[in-house]
Amino acid sequence: MNLFKLTAISAAFVMSTQTYAESLAITNATVYTAAQQGVLKDATVVIENGNIVAVNPSEVSADTIIDAEDKILTPGFIGSLNGLGLVEVSAVADSRDGGDKKATMTFDPSLAFNPRSSLIPYARKGGITSNVIAPYGGDDIFAGLASLVSLSGEFDSVTRQGVALYVKLGAKHEGSRALSLQTLIDTLEKHSERDEDDDKSKGKEVEILDAVFAKEIPLVIDVSRASDMLELLKVKARFDVDMVFAGAQDAVLIAEQLAGSDTPVVISAMDNLPGSFDSMHAHLENAAKLEQAGVTVILTIAGDSAHNLYQLRFDAGNAVSYGMTAQGALAAITSNVASAFNLDVGQIAPGKPADLVLWSADPFEFSTRIEKVWINGTEVSTQSRHDKLRERYTTDSEMPRAYTK
Repeated sequence: MNLFKLTAISAAFVMSTQTYAESLAITNATVYTAAQQGVLKDATVVIENGNIVAVNPSEVSADTIIDAEDKILTPGFIGSLNGLGLVEVSAVADSRDGGDKKATMTFDPSLAFNPRSSLIPYARKGGITSNVIAPYGGDDIFAGLASLVSLSGEFDSVTRQGVALYVKLGAKHEGSRALSLQTLIDTLEKHSERDEDDDKSKGKEVEILDAVFAKEIPLVIDVSRASDMLELLKVKARFDVDMVFAGAQDAVLIAEQLAGSDTPVVISAMDNLPGSFDSMHAHLENAAKLEQAGVTVILTIAGDSAHNLYQLRFDAGNAVSYGMTAQGALAAITSNVASAFNLDVGQIAPGKPADLVLWSADPFEFSTRIEKVWINGTEVSTQSRHDKLRERYTTDSEMPRAYTK
């Protein structure tokens, strides 16, 4: 049994030993399942032991029943490929743990994940209940391993380590992108030709590459230029591995090839100007065009995404305003993420973790507010540091204005 299977079993054991609230039924909700059932009107979702056990059962029996009053219930949103919990203040080096010059493919930044980061409650305010954290690596093309984390704020929030191997390709400040691509090809080729019975060849790198070749985890490749992505599709076909392209501003030029090869892309709906010569075709309509071409689209936040993950729903709404379907935008921050990274979250269906958000109205509308959030069936607070500061300085108090305790 390899490292990744052991990790998944360990996570499941931790989850099974937690104490959950009594059974809960959410009734009279407009449920956006992000699954085959689509949108269900006047629906009921029943939760027990942290999991969804029924959707629209014929009879409702639960310890607690909440009337949603026709409000919208969605799966908790999933952030993708950022440093949430790995950075507190970007300008302060001591608070950054997502990379290291010496980082290689075995680098696992989840070991430094801080579930008590002040950025996590703020992200929850945007309906984010889980997140795929990613390394930014070092000098090697292999940046390290991405992991799934829960935004519960609990100390066992790393749900599953090693959900993807992150690779940095494309433009280089020094040297040639060709060498980076060749290094990837050589690494995959060497692994495919190794003697599986040779104990001396076994180690953590071998375990990681075994998981890649078994399609247990994908290669997430940070790449923007269309010609680079076409070369990578050849590599994908040659070695029969799963790939996800991140950044992918020029993906719209090769949408047909991406759809035909079942290669998801992680993009920002707000990319509208070239950030480099590799991303000349960044445009606000790209998410819609890729969806229309049949590409699996995952939406993420551009720039300092750890600090701005709260805005993911607004970015999804922007994608809708530029032609993406509302269902496609919802999938791009729920079920598509789960599918690309082999995760058991992102849908409202029996057997899935009860990561749910109840909204006052359309979650992609700016004026909509969150009514309630559940992570693993337990209601969690949406109060953030920002709220506490507002209350501190707008509430009459005998304390001095600069009092901090």
